[in-house]
Amino acid sequence: MSDINILQDIIDKSKKIVFFGGAGVSTESGIPDFHSVDGLYNQEWAYPPEEIISRSFFYKNTKEFYRFYRAKLLPQGIEPNAAHFKLAKLEKAGKLTAVVTQNIDGLHQKAGSKKVFELHGSTLRNYCEECHAFYDEKIIIESENAPDKLPHCPKCGGLIKPDVVLYEEGLDQNVINGALQAISQADCLIIGGTSLTVYPAAGLVNYFQGDKLVLLNKSSTPQDSMADLVIHQPIGQVLSQIIIR
Repeated sequence: MSDINILQDIIDKSKKIVFFGGAGVSTESGIPDFHSVDGLYNQEWAYPPEEIISRSFFYKNTKEFYRFYRAKLLPQGIEPNAAHFKLAKLEKAGKLTAVVTQNIDGLHQKAGSKKVFELHGSTLRNYCEECHAFYDEKIIIESENAPDKLPHCPKCGGLIKPDVVLYEEGLDQNVINGALQAISQADCLIIGGTSLTVYPAAGLVNYFQGDKLVLLNKSSTPQDSMADLVIHQPIGQVLSQIIIR
């Protein structure tokens, strides 16, 4: 029996699937991993990505934060891939109860998923730090043309901040609780496109008490030995072969 057939059998027999995903789900849509540093990176940026995408850097060097943010975290014209669409269809068919994602690109919702726990927030939501009005990503993109290159609230003039979890910031407890509940009640947990090394998010998978644990990741993870099925192939390629019955 091939790995795809085994996965098909697991999905057929499961009634409460939860999908836990990371950056690898979005790379197939053409979103680069902003952590990757090469020679070209060092020519353009004076600081490592982890420092730029931090709370203290946001307030200390806001203009440089937004220059990096617009270039690396707001890629234009990106569409969901086969993995996003198949997960949305599994939810619509009543097989999948939730998506828990470490990604901030909103592609799961764009593909049609309804129950999505975004552990690290979303680039599609941005709020004014003064009056707390919310805006979509267009206000960040257009701020490149502002005199000071910063996004300001049209209502009160306050600085707008992305609703994403920066380094040095804690996760939203309500999102964590929702994700924990979904994972702990699942009969099948499919982990995809993540190396399970980003904490505290990766620790959530330890709350799974169900029957089948499936890992779909290009490289090996710390959980491989615990899984009922491990497939080291691109996740879109794998899930596109699954039939919903």
